[in-house]
Amino acid sequence: MASLTCVNAMVASKARFVGGARVSAKSSITRVGGLKAKASVSMRVTGGRQGLSVRAAGLDFAELETAASQDEDDDADWVAPVRATRKDGKSAKEARMSKRFLKALKSVPGRLNPVSPEEGIKLMMDNATAKFVESAEAHVRLNIDPKYNDQQLRATVALPKGTGKTVRVAVLCQGDNIAAAKAAGADFAGADDLVEDIAGGMLDFDLLIASPDMMPKAAKLGRALGPKGLMPNPKAGTVTPDVVTAVNEFKGGKVEFRADKQGIVHVPFGKLNFTAADLQENLVAIVAAINANRPPGAKGIYWKSLYIASTMGPSVMIDHTAVEAQVGK
Repeated sequence: MASLTCVNAMVASKARFVGGARVSAKSSITRVGGLKAKASVSMRVTGGRQGLSVRAAGLDFAELETAASQDEDDDADWVAPVRATRKDGKSAKEARMSKRFLKALKSVPGRLNPVSPEEGIKLMMDNATAKFVESAEAHVRLNIDPKYNDQQLRATVALPKGTGKTVRVAVLCQGDNIAAAKAAGADFAGADDLVEDIAGGMLDFDLLIASPDMMPKAAKLGRALGPKGLMPNPKAGTVTPDVVTAVNEFKGGKVEFRADKQGIVHVPFGKLNFTAADLQENLVAIVAAINANRPPGAKGIYWKSLYIASTMGPSVMIDHTAVEAQVGK
């Protein structure tokens, strides 16, 4: 039995003999901004089992340990299990976290321990210690596969307490609708003139609403609008003949949500300067909207998990059935 220990990956081109096997080590360090960002270590074992190579990364690569069982009668290649540790005892993932975040993480229950929405929102608010007003976000994992058309999810929800954000709205419409949209609070409204402005690079808005008769012209703006996610879409409620109502709804807290490629929905549901009751009311509205727009191809259990988190805080697992029980109350 040969036991190998390589301490201090900064040592380069060193060789030692362990249990009759010659071990040679080579290391290379990549520096970023003067800090050790990545350490790469390769070791070669000759005279016993061969083919041992190790790579590890960390802000301060400290120690690499491996145990190799050596059989002199067997020359087959063998790769030993590897465990990388740091001087401070943190994992590589923890090393990338701030002290503030790690402290907050300790107060949150484990991922397999969902809590009530009331307790979860309280934990989220208590752990929001950033120097700005953080947003509250819901992250829902659904049992769907969006690569199939009948399992895609894209819809809108009107948050009863709003988003807490100022939404800049532009409207593509004609005739009297232009003045009506501006009166309703649209930041920009127009027809051909607005099309020309957008084609010229003017994208100072968060949402674009279009009347159906303007969609052929809006389609020509695909290169400008598509990458920004601003192209009007009927499923998102941004293509409608009633542009005034659409402006009022989106200014008042209506948001779009969709499932990503992994079947996860990410939705903001307010700011942490809201009351806990207001955040909970918005969360209930989101859960109701996701259930109401269940894709026809979704089979079996629809909900997998529900997490909430502040912008800079740890996530908290919520018992989604407790939220669903509050829908309609």
